[in-house]
Amino acid sequence: METKKVRIGCASGFWGDTSTAAKQLVEKGNLDYLVFDFLAEVTMSILARAKLKNPKMGYAIDFVDQLKPLLKKIKNQKIKIVTNAGGINPHSCEHALQQEAEKLGLRLNIAVIEGDDILSDLPTLKNQEVRELEKNSFLPDSCLSINAYLGTSGIVKALDEGADIVITGRVVDSALVLGPLMHEYRWKNSDYDLLSAGSLAGHIIECGAQCTGGNYTDWKEVKGFENIGFPFVDVFSNGDFIVSKPKETGGMVTFGTVSEQLVYEIGNPSEYILPDVICNFSKVKISETGSDQVLVKGARGFPPTKYYKNSATFMDGYRSVGTLVIGGKDAFKKGEVIANAIIKKCSLIFKENKMENFTKTSFDIIGSNSIYGPEKNDVKTKEIVLRIVAAHLHKEALIIFSKELAQAVTGMAAGVINYLGGRPRVSPSIHLFSFLLPKDQIRITMRMNEKVVPIPSYIPEDTKRIQKDYSSNTAKDLLKKDYCIPLINLAYARSGDKGDHANIGVIARKHDYFDFIDRELNSSTISKFFSHVVQGDVLKWVLPGINGINFLLKNSLGGGGMASLNIDPQGKAYAQQLLEYPIPVTKKIFDQFQNKN
Repeated sequence: METKKVRIGCASGFWGDTSTAAKQLVEKGNLDYLVFDFLAEVTMSILARAKLKNPKMGYAIDFVDQLKPLLKKIKNQKIKIVTNAGGINPHSCEHALQQEAEKLGLRLNIAVIEGDDILSDLPTLKNQEVRELEKNSFLPDSCLSINAYLGTSGIVKALDEGADIVITGRVVDSALVLGPLMHEYRWKNSDYDLLSAGSLAGHIIECGAQCTGGNYTDWKEVKGFENIGFPFVDVFSNGDFIVSKPKETGGMVTFGTVSEQLVYEIGNPSEYILPDVICNFSKVKISETGSDQVLVKGARGFPPTKYYKNSATFMDGYRSVGTLVIGGKDAFKKGEVIANAIIKKCSLIFKENKMENFTKTSFDIIGSNSIYGPEKNDVKTKEIVLRIVAAHLHKEALIIFSKELAQAVTGMAAGVINYLGGRPRVSPSIHLFSFLLPKDQIRITMRMNEKVVPIPSYIPEDTKRIQKDYSSNTAKDLLKKDYCIPLINLAYARSGDKGDHANIGVIARKHDYFDFIDRELNSSTISKFFSHVVQGDVLKWVLPGINGINFLLKNSLGGGGMASLNIDPQGKAYAQQLLEYPIPVTKKIFDQFQNKN
């Protein structure tokens, strides 16, 4: 293995992540680069609203707060910073950070990458009649935010020009890592295998502690959640990399923790589309090389498309979430009666006042296995939390809803213990609109020290690619199976969201288990298992490199994000539910697990 390496750590997986990670990585990581990922589609709309209220806002203020006490150490250690903390207002972010540096007597080259924010182009986009990728609908007349998912071009240029800190708006998460690697190793835009490998390194660490023991199937084996180590990667010039974490920190880095993150929210693993490259992760190999050290290799890449994906957020009415604690005998039934009564009463008030009815309502009995569907509810529980959600086109209607919720305490079924959080607040219902634009329509610039540099997007002449789409062979004959054991005994699993679609990755613990899992888990069985949430097709792909399977459950999140009324709008618990699925195995394997129990 090569000895030269570039070490990149990730201190944030989302806006709201722990404030301790940056200090940990700066003091214990021996880093070359530190990256922070803050943005999601809903985050963009929140930042847009913040900027409307205050033109100086619209960026992730947590970034400045976390970085300012570390600036001297970062400067002394020559650590470079790359982040998408700029959000809707990267210049304000740069200004705020520069002010903090000046207070310390530091001179930093801070670069700002512009071009992702195309909200001002809304009239042009309307004239172009751009269509939503899934629904084929037209762009709304009013949007909170419209942003292109940029790649690495601006980041690479900024680093080439000597930037100490690079602040972007919306870029694909993995670009925060790939950009420094392209700069350091002079990888070309056409080095597709290397770009895919660098993107995978970024993908593995972009969610922070999710690859070091957080959100892990075998969570009982993880020690030290209170001081969990955040990840870094040592990346070599050939694209191979080692995932690790600082010493004397909690968490763990194993085949399981890294494999789970590999399959997290990638959709088709042989065609993971990014602005700089189309990645094929199907044959990626993951192996443990030491304590908390995992080697990852084998990514393949192909020419990118000639388009940028873009996401708009828009407001479509309002939503409100109320919660009541209910106890005593028949608590589940009480919750059902109260929820239906509140919804019906509000509907009568609306009718009396000539108001439109709710656009959508939903309620869950938390504590009754409600995430498993109506047939799985445990009606014997004696304490529950009623979660009731309502959506309406007008805020005034939901104010009525929030007031009427309180009457359940004294005027409905007995045993209402607590009115959690007081009167529920009314918030905008934010929806996502995704579409494509030609890359040459997006104007990217890099600004640093009053220097402005236009950045051309790389558009390949040939976007054809030859690759095998690895689909499973569910028809393979196996030995007769008479016994079942839960999937968790045979596999790891991780789930998450891609808009309104849920992604569930499953990785066999041993190669010998894979055929049993592959045979039993298919599009049909998954669709049936999640029939209470799935409204579309279920797609399946295989990752033979890690003995893994990836599922995409289309239209299974109730609209996704802030538009969803579901208790699990991002599908975070879907994998946990699937791990209970009974898998038929041979008697020999069955007996092995019976003996362990």
